[in-house]
Amino acid sequence: MSAHDDWVRFIAAPVAVFAAVSAHATQYIAVEQAQKLMFGPGAQFVRRDLKLEKDTARDIEKASGIKVRLLDVPLWEVSENGKPAGYFVVDEVVGKHEFITYAVALEADGKVRQIEILDYRETYGYQIRNPQWRAQFVGKTLADPVKLETDIQNISGATLSCRHVTEGVKRILATYERVLRKS
Repeated sequence: MSAHDDWVRFIAAPVAVFAAVSAHATQYIAVEQAQKLMFGPGAQFVRRDLKLEKDTARDIEKASGIKVRLLDVPLWEVSENGKPAGYFVVDEVVGKHEFITYAVALEADGKVRQIEILDYRETYGYQIRNPQWRAQFVGKTLADPVKLETDIQNISGATLSCRHVTEGVKRILATYERVLRKS
């Protein structure tokens, strides 16, 4: 065996492991599909991404207790029959090692209408797609704890995914209160 063969094995092994882990990435539902699922086929969506100022991000962090990672928030205003119906927000959180992309539908009054997992890239923890787990968020507002093991139950084997999605929803609820809520 030559030094070249040893070098190839040294480089190829981590690449093979990375490829195997990355192969678990799954897109469950596209943004447009999630929008129609969460608000119905008659809803209209107008993209109005938020660009948070640093002061606003600090206010959101203070209100939620969760760090704001990105200042650009993908957001759609939703209407039905010409009347405001709520907001559709796409967010990402880190599971254990990889990002989890999910969507939150908010009613016009800021209550969680539904959450959907769009893309899941982790090897473990995919159980957060369970409808019963996601249903725990329905009706929640910033006034609720929205905290794992308080009002959101954990799933054994998916603790980090559960925790981080829960924290993300709490941050989105604080964003609603600080930026979107109409006085």
